[in-house]
Amino acid sequence: MNIQFDKTSNVSAELTITFEKADYQERVEKALKDYRKKAALPGFRPGQVPMSLMKKRFGGEITAEQVQKLLSEKLYGYLRENKVNMLGEPLASEKQPAIDFEAEQLDFIFDIALAPEFDAKLSNKDKVPYYIIEVTDEMIDGQVKSYAQRAGHYDKVESYQSGDMTKGHLAELDEDGNIKEGGLVKEDAVMLPDYFKNDDQKKKFEGVGVNTVITFNPSEAYDGSTIEVSSLLGITKEEAENVKANFSYQINEITRYVPAEIGQELFDQFFGEGNVKNEEEFRARIKEQLQQQFTDESDFRFLFDVREYLEKRIGDLEWPDDLLKRIMRSNNPDKEEGFVEENYAGSLKELEWHLIKEQLADQTGIKVEQPDVLETAKEQTRAQFAQYGMANVPDEVIERYANEQLQKEQNLDALVARTVERKLRAALKEVVKLQEKTVSMTEFNKLFEKK
Repeated sequence: MNIQFDKTSNVSAELTITFEKADYQERVEKALKDYRKKAALPGFRPGQVPMSLMKKRFGGEITAEQVQKLLSEKLYGYLRENKVNMLGEPLASEKQPAIDFEAEQLDFIFDIALAPEFDAKLSNKDKVPYYIIEVTDEMIDGQVKSYAQRAGHYDKVESYQSGDMTKGHLAELDEDGNIKEGGLVKEDAVMLPDYFKNDDQKKKFEGVGVNTVITFNPSEAYDGSTIEVSSLLGITKEEAENVKANFSYQINEITRYVPAEIGQELFDQFFGEGNVKNEEEFRARIKEQLQQQFTDESDFRFLFDVREYLEKRIGDLEWPDDLLKRIMRSNNPDKEEGFVEENYAGSLKELEWHLIKEQLADQTGIKVEQPDVLETAKEQTRAQFAQYGMANVPDEVIERYANEQLQKEQNLDALVARTVERKLRAALKEVVKLQEKTVSMTEFNKLFEKK
């Protein structure tokens, strides 16, 4: 056996593996003997088929199988042992000759895409911006209001005001304003007039009381939306297209959503019983939550700025374009013509970032293990609960949900990638010189606007 590795450019190589029959003959003979033990051919008992017949019937197939196994072992063994920084998978060369397994020598030729060489290492001489988002009293006020809204309840009231929900009897009217015989009727029709698109129709509800009968036009109220009208009246969208008449609406019930009072019950609901004792502590805990949330966003932006900084420092790289496009086509056989050209530039940017992260992970000694991925899943789960105002979910519940995420194969790659970036952010903040700057949320969001 002989392996020859020749660089054809700075970022590509040709690898040729040559086998003589002696390299694989013993494997083939053993495989034939093993197969003979269970082979059953007409006229022969299992294990009694003559070897000459076995070679005639199965020799070619088994030879191809064993050569392929040997080829894979030697190919990837060579790449691994020689630390070839390869992009994608080896490609069968366009110069590959037809394989004749009866020949005395077999040549396999591969095209190898090589990663460009560059230095992405960082030190305390490298300055990277780090934005600290200011937590304002207005933000805390907004979160207090949000918690009170989430913990609120519905009360029945006697007169309508903006934001209330009504329930009542709807009946279609004729041109004279009378109940139309055989017209549309809907019992217990529920409406939120604030969602009307027509202000004139909305005004008809101002200050009305329970048991009041008003006349309004559903089509006008929803600006002709057949989806809204069909939902209100319980009819099809096709039927709703013909609904243009006025309706009488007898209001039987008015319901108002009342936010929870700022007090111990609210504190206990969101932060656990007895953990917060007054409004001052409540606001302090909310501030801590916002600061943690904003720290996560600041860290995300930090890694974004590290990427921009290094891409600018590294400059334009040389890439094996033809080989990478072949790899993209091979990996996306079901995509339409033009897919590769349309997506190649974007894929190249992500590939460059992937290679940068590999160097940074190697520099900082980052290793991702199962407990790290679980912690990322737990963080993600906590954030999802927090979106619904559930800030005091027991650890065992968080862990159960997180483990469920890990069991879903489609989630695993994304969780591993997030874990790498989470650990990378923490490590790099200790390596580079942070140029800290306190900004408002508005200023922070503007950082992501395209320049």
